[in-house]
Amino acid sequence: MTSTANNSRTTTTDTTTELSVPDFAQAKDFYSMLGFKVVWEEPPNKLNGYLVMKLDNSILCFFCGNDYVYEHPYFRQYPKTTKRGYGVEISIPAINIDKYYARVAKRIPEHVYQPLKLQPWGKKDFRIEDCFGYFLRFNEPWNVLDYLPLNSDYPILS
Repeated sequence: MTSTANNSRTTTTDTTTELSVPDFAQAKDFYSMLGFKVVWEEPPNKLNGYLVMKLDNSILCFFCGNDYVYEHPYFRQYPKTTKRGYGVEISIPAINIDKYYARVAKRIPEHVYQPLKLQPWGKKDFRIEDCFGYFLRFNEPWNVLDYLPLNSDYPILS
């Protein structure tokens, strides 16, 4: 495969990641342990709450912030016990991944799903499940537009 991407260090996008959650306080507590800081917050008021948090250049938005999230026209068709983000992995670049992983693993070891490791595409990453069930991958920064060939078969995660 060939790449036509420019070789800049970072990639910008118009995509916004918005996580629907029932509790902003819990989101702030958990994500602050990952180094995220609150940028701004509109306190929950029925379906109108919004929270924006940032880690370096990564921005996560949180919607609703209270139990009204379960009454959203789309989400109410699923049981409240449905795992959030099923089938989705959110990729977040982490500067100095070794130090970052050590800090995260010390603060919230029970949330680490896959420890830090070198992947077949030549980059280190680790995976966690957040307090709501969202699946997060923290990886060495790289430009996703640059093709990364696999060095070996991708092993099944255990």
